[in-house]
Amino acid sequence: MMTCVTTRREDRVSTHAWTVAEAKAKFSEVIERATSDGPQTITRNGRIVVVVVAADEWERKTKRKGNLAEFFASSPLRNSGVKIKRLSGNPRKVDL
Repeated sequence: MMTCVTTRREDRVSTHAWTVAEAKAKFSEVIERATSDGPQTITRNGRIVVVVVAADEWERKTKRKGNLAEFFASSPLRNSGVKIKRLSGNPRKVDL
């Protein structure tokens, strides 16, 4: 039996929770619900361990929105007169 958990994410209710055993037995249904109803959480020992999301939603959420130069160029602080002083001194030692 699937446990339905509703949470508000970005103004829509869309999360359903499955145990690992349920998700394994009904994987096709988990995929179908992820594409039609939204993210599906999979729990192990009562803790969320995985979230299954539709590929189009994943692409939308992880899509790169420009590069670092574009980010700095569009900063509201650009041309604001803010002066950032470069730190002088030796860099810290890092063990790799």
